[in-house]
Amino acid sequence: MAGRGNPDKDPEYLSTLERGLSVLRAFDAAHPEMQLSEVAAATKLSPAVARRCLNTLVQLGYVAKHGRRFLLRPEVLVFGSAFLSSMNLDTIALPFLQAVRDETGDSSSMAVLSGHDILYVAHVSTNRHIRISANVGTRFPIHATSLGKVLLAFQGDEAIEDYLAKAELRRFTERTITSRDELKKRLKKVRLDGYDSALDELDYGIVSVAVPVFDRDRTITSAINCSTSTTRISQDELVRTRLPLLRNAAHEIQAALAKRPYLAHSLIG
Repeated sequence: MAGRGNPDKDPEYLSTLERGLSVLRAFDAAHPEMQLSEVAAATKLSPAVARRCLNTLVQLGYVAKHGRRFLLRPEVLVFGSAFLSSMNLDTIALPFLQAVRDETGDSSSMAVLSGHDILYVAHVSTNRHIRISANVGTRFPIHATSLGKVLLAFQGDEAIEDYLAKAELRRFTERTITSRDELKKRLKKVRLDGYDSALDELDYGIVSVAVPVFDRDRTITSAINCSTSTTRISQDELVRTRLPLLRNAAHEIQAALAKRPYLAHSLIG
């Protein structure tokens, strides 16, 4: 399961780099601009350390300063574009996600684990409006998504138990799973069935189905899904009609990954 290592036991770990990256990660849609005190509070760094990090990032061109407020600069896009271009996701995953979208009219995405969230690494959208939109880089909690439950279900037992012990199972709707015992049962079912389908779990009006993508050693690398509005299709019909398409797309992506093992290694983390 993707996540942070144990810096206390690694003499090669650079805490200064961690602090700088935490400052970059503090900015988001809810906090596009922040004063020094806000950055310090968001990162749990002292104001002095946060100031040094910000000033360094300003000099490197990743952060801008206007008056007393700081904000990200477009230069930070270099990190994401470097991953996308070096891993060739546009040729490995997108054609198969697009084929699913073209046949169904549903959005189709690929995601990986990132801490207690899923992180979208590829996405093909639909013209139809749904309440929650997603793009490359979007994060959602594991427990409230079909992608997340698929990604978690095929981790090792130790990783699953660690997640269940530490994750916040926030309620988004009345259908969100917030019981650890219930989630554990759901994960066992996902392992058995080889897919998960979520209805109104992240938000009302959204239904989805997701399947795993494995590497040559049957280690899960990622998951792909279809998602759409409940006004278009019932959950049972979505599973019946979309699941075969997703499994075929996953098979094609797995074949492409077998030819590029470096990408599989990157997705697993």
